[in-house]
Amino acid sequence: MRNPKLEVLTPQNSQMIFIDHQPQMAFGVQSIDRQTLKNNVVGLAKAACVFDVPTIITTVETERFSGHTYPELLDVFPGKQILERTSMNSWDDRKVRDALAANGRKKVVVAGLWTEVCNTTFALCAMLEGDYEIYMVSDASGGTTKEAHDLAMQRMIQAGAVPVTWQQVLLEWQRDWAHRDTYNDVMDIVRTHSGAYGMGVDYAYTMVHKAPQRISGSHETLAPVPAA
Repeated sequence: MRNPKLEVLTPQNSQMIFIDHQPQMAFGVQSIDRQTLKNNVVGLAKAACVFDVPTIITTVETERFSGHTYPELLDVFPGKQILERTSMNSWDDRKVRDALAANGRKKVVVAGLWTEVCNTTFALCAMLEGDYEIYMVSDASGGTTKEAHDLAMQRMIQAGAVPVTWQQVLLEWQRDWAHRDTYNDVMDIVRTHSGAYGMGVDYAYTMVHKAPQRISGSHETLAPVPAA
């Protein structure tokens, strides 16, 4: 019997869900730097948008406790309907299950808060009851402690979830640099969100390929003054 997890992620075989990326939930995250977490989440969201991957955004108790979804995440999907819940487990909400089914793809890329609660319960139930394959984005998710995050990831892996990182998902969707229709957008995401990798791309563009710098306006670089 063929193992479907041996198939790489493609824009055609996967869907994306962001679970509870809200400020009050982020306040409790201790497993990853919160600004790094937001950077990774937004980079992943931009990737899903570039590759036209069906995306679901869920929230919990927005007005009573958690606050609204990161505006930077919402900006990637202007006008998108947000699925509000009361349950900690997104799978328990009929709207979420219906949205997953409507997308018609069994590979579900997941990023959420907190890893040990909302991510784990959703992943276990989606695999058991919905026969979905879960790809858990570790660095676009966060737990209340590093131990909580790590043990939750281990539990999900033991149950059959596949651990990934946001940049891994981005590049797996791209797969081939000959895919020019998405190349420039992917490079924009890399330069904005991928740290040293993005700096390296800028260096290659400007110093190796002599492309115009990514600058606003014109800047003059003065040569060093020779020592007297």
